[in-house]
Amino acid sequence: MPRRISADRPTIRVAIVTLDNHLASAVERARLRLAAEMPGLALSFHAAAEWETDKAALRACEAEIARADIVVSAMLFLDEHVRAILPAILARREACDAMIGCLSASEIVRTTRLNRFDMSGTKRSALDFLKRLRGKPGAEGNAARQMALVRKLPKILRFIPGSAQDVRAYFLTLQYWLAGSDENVASLVRFLVQRYAAGPRAVWREIAAAPAPQHYPETGLYHPRMPGRVGESLSAMPTVPGARGRVGLLLMRSYVLAGNTAHYDGVIAALEAKGLSVLPAFAAGLDNRPAVDAYFTANGRPAIEALVSLTGFSLVGGPAYNDAAAAEATLVRLDVPYLAAHALEFQTIEQWEAGSRGLSPVEATMMVAIPELDGATAPMVFGGRSSASGPGNARDMRVHPERAERLAARIDRLVALRRRPKRERRLAVILFNFPPNAGATGTAAFLSVYASLLNTLRGLKADGYDVAVPDSVDALREQILGGNATRYGTQANVHARVSAEDHVRRETYLPEIEAQWGPAPGRHQSNGADILVLGGQFGNVFVGVQPAFGYEGDPMRLLFEQGFAPTHAFSAFYRWLREDFSADAVLHFGTHGALEFMPGKQAGLSEACGPERLIGALPNIYLYAANNPSEGTLAKRRSAATLVSYLTPSLAAAGLYRGLSDLKASVERWRGLEPEATVERTALAAIIQAQGAAVDLVPAEPTWEGNPHPHVAALAAALFELEQTLIPHGLHVIGQGMAGEERFDLLLALAEASHGLKPARAGIEHLIAGASLNEALAAANLPADETNRAAFADLARIDADLARDSELPALMRALDGRFVAPVAGGDLLRNPGILPTGRNLHGFDPYRLPTAFALADGARQVARVLERHIAEGRALPESVALVLWGTDNLKSEGGPIAQALALIGAAPRFDG
Repeated sequence: MPRRISADRPTIRVAIVTLDNHLASAVERARLRLAAEMPGLALSFHAAAEWETDKAALRACEAEIARADIVVSAMLFLDEHVRAILPAILARREACDAMIGCLSASEIVRTTRLNRFDMSGTKRSALDFLKRLRGKPGAEGNAARQMALVRKLPKILRFIPGSAQDVRAYFLTLQYWLAGSDENVASLVRFLVQRYAAGPRAVWREIAAAPAPQHYPETGLYHPRMPGRVGESLSAMPTVPGARGRVGLLLMRSYVLAGNTAHYDGVIAALEAKGLSVLPAFAAGLDNRPAVDAYFTANGRPAIEALVSLTGFSLVGGPAYNDAAAAEATLVRLDVPYLAAHALEFQTIEQWEAGSRGLSPVEATMMVAIPELDGATAPMVFGGRSSASGPGNARDMRVHPERAERLAARIDRLVALRRRPKRERRLAVILFNFPPNAGATGTAAFLSVYASLLNTLRGLKADGYDVAVPDSVDALREQILGGNATRYGTQANVHARVSAEDHVRRETYLPEIEAQWGPAPGRHQSNGADILVLGGQFGNVFVGVQPAFGYEGDPMRLLFEQGFAPTHAFSAFYRWLREDFSADAVLHFGTHGALEFMPGKQAGLSEACGPERLIGALPNIYLYAANNPSEGTLAKRRSAATLVSYLTPSLAAAGLYRGLSDLKASVERWRGLEPEATVERTALAAIIQAQGAAVDLVPAEPTWEGNPHPHVAALAAALFELEQTLIPHGLHVIGQGMAGEERFDLLLALAEASHGLKPARAGIEHLIAGASLNEALAAANLPADETNRAAFADLARIDADLARDSELPALMRALDGRFVAPVAGGDLLRNPGILPTGRNLHGFDPYRLPTAFALADGARQVARVLERHIAEGRALPESVALVLWGTDNLKSEGGPIAQALALIGAAPRFDG
C-alpha cells in the first residue's frame, strides 16, 4: 500500500464525469481509500444519466468542474449530455492543471490538455494520431487490437522525451479507465495528481508514483460463486445439477471489474432457480463477438440455447455506434433466440415504477431501438439504481426481483420450446375480430387470413406437428366461424367455457377488471354464467378468436387513458391459453390485434402493465405486415413479440372504372377533332366538363368559357395520373410466392421508383421469364451499359424473392426457438430491402435516417409544393408548418424529415 501523505498540502480537487454509474461504486471505494492515503484530496463523481431526472445533479457537476484542478470526462457521447456540460468544461479548461476527454464525442475529446499535449485541434498531429489508432469501425477483433495498442504504446513512449510523455499519460489513463477496478481507479487519481498538480498544488508531485494499471481478462467469465468471481476457464464455472438448458449472458466488463454486479447476480440466480445453467461472459470494449465466439460456440455449433444481453447496448458497437450487419452475421451463425434486457441508468427503479412513460427517449433509443437493429427481441427492465439504497451505495445497481423472475421465465419457456419434440408442442394461433359484429372475424391488413392459415397448418403438419388439417379453406372457415355459433349466438364456434366461479377464483387482477367492467363474467363474450372462448382445435393447434377490445368505437382509449383494464373475456382468454390449453407458444396471425394496445407503460413495461399480465412468459410470434413497422414496434416492445414479416399485396395499375372510362373516351375524341370543328368542340367541351364533375375531377360551375383547351388538357393529365395509380392487387397469401402476372406491374413500378428507368413492358416480361440481362435490356429498349445492367440485376433478384415463399419457413424457424434475422420495415417501392420477407421487423435505423432515397424524394416533393405555390400567384413562403408524424417517417425512411431539410436548404452530412 502506498505510504500515507502528509496533510499539510493544499486541497486538490479531481472531478470525474461519465455517462452512467457503472464505475460509481469503484470510485466511492477508491475515494475512501485515498481519503486515508492522500488527505487533502477531494474526489467527486458525476453521472450524466442522472441529469434528466435530477437537475440538481447537473448543477452540482457544473459547480465541481468550476473548481476542479483535474477533470476527467469519459463516455460522454449523447448530444444532450455533451451540450449540457461542454460549456462548463470549456470554461475551466485553461484554468485547471489538466483535463482529459476520452471515449467520448469529439467535442469532449478535444478538451484534452495535458501540458503540451493539446487535442483542441490547433495541433493536428495529436488528433490525427488517435484517428489512425481507431481502425475500421466494426472490424471483428478491432477492439482487441485497440486494447493491445493501448497497452503497448505507453511502453514504447516511455523512452521518448518531451510531449510524448503526455501522450503516454493519456494512454495510461485509458488503461486505468478501461480496467476500472477499485485499485485502478485509485491509481488513476494518484497518477494524474502526481504528474499534473501545478501552481500551489505542485507539492503533490512529490507523492509516490502510482502503481501500473492492473490488467484483467479482456474476454472472460463472471459468476458470483466462481473462485475470484472473474476467470477465463469454463471448467471453473459453477454448474446446475440436471440443468434443463444452458443460457449465455452478455455482461458489461466495466460493471464486473468495478464490482457493481448485484443486478447481474439477481438474474443469474433467477435463471438457475429455473434449472438452467448460466454462462455469464464479457468482452473488452463494446464488441461482444469475442465473448460469443469464445464461450457460446463449440466446434462451430452453438453451446447455448438462448442468448441474453444484459448490457443495454447493441451487440457490436455499444451506444455510440452500431454495426448491425456484423451483429446479424454472428447471431445468424449462433441461431438461438436473442433477447435484450436492460438496467435503468437514467432514472431510478422507483421513478420507473411510478411513471406512466416507462423508459425515457434516450433509454428507449439506446437500450431498445438500437439492439432491435441486431434482431433483439423481448426488451425488458431487470434492475437499476434504487433510491432505497443506503447512502454508502446509492449508485450501486440492484436487481428488480419480479422483473428478473419474469425474464428467467421467458427464457425458460424459449429453451423448453426448442427442446420439446414438435409432435408434442401445443400452439395457439390467434385471429382478430375488429370491428366486431361486422363480419370481420378472422381478418388482417392485406392478408388472406384463412388461405394463409390453411397453408400454415399444412406447413406445421409437414414439419412434424400433430395437426388435423381441414380439406379446404371453406372447411377451415366453417370449423372456426360455424360449429355451434348459431346455438350460442356468437360470431364463432364456442370451443370452451370458463365459469364465472372459476374466473373469480383464478383471476389475479379481478378487482381492477370489475372496477372497469362490472362483476364477472361481464357482458363481453359471455352468456351470463360463463365466459366463452371462441375458436376451434386442430390436433395440438388451437385457433382462437381474440375477444373484442371493449371500446370498439375508441380503441386507443385503452392505451392512452390511465386506470383502464382489459375485459373479463380478454383476460380469461389469455389465461385459458396459458393455463388450460397449456400453449408452448402463441402465434398472432396478421396485422393487428389488441394485446399490445392494452394499458401500461409505453416501453420498459412492468408487472402492472396489461400486455405483461396477459402474455406472461409465453413465447409470442407475430405475423406482421412488412409495411407497418410503427405498430409492429408496439407489438415487439409491449408484448415481447418476435415479428415475422409478410409481404403486402402486389401492385397493379388502377385502370379506370365506367365513369372515368367514359370521360377518357370523350377526351380522346376531343383530341381527334379537326382544328376547324369549332361547334363540335364546344359541345364536346360541355360534355367533358359534366362528365368530369360527375367523378369530382372538375367543378360543374362556372362553365368553361372561351378556349376550353387548357381545362381539357389539365383534366386529361389528372385522368392519366388516376389510371396509372398503383393499387393493391388482391390479398397476400402466406405459403406461396407471388404469381408472375402480379410481379409484372410491381417490377415496372420498382424500375422507375428505385432506378429511374421506364423500360418497355417486354423487358420485364423477359426478365420474369428468366432471360439474360442483355436480352431483357434489349427487349426493354435500354442500352446494356453498366448502370442498366446493375438495375436489371437488382430487379431479377427482387423477382426471385417475390416468386418464392420465405414466410412459412420463417414461421417454422421462429416456432423452433431459432433466431429470426432483422429487417427495417417499410414500403416496398421505397425500400426493396424489406425482401425477402419472413424477417423480424424493426422501426428504423436512427443512424441512417433520412436515407438517400428519402432525401431525393423529399427534395422533389418540396419543389412541387413551391412550384404550385408560385403558380397560384404567390411569392415564396417565408414560413412553412410541417407535421412530422412518426408513422410517416418510419414508412418513408424519413421522407418528411427530408422535406424539412429541403425547405430550409440543408443537406445532412452522413457518418462515415
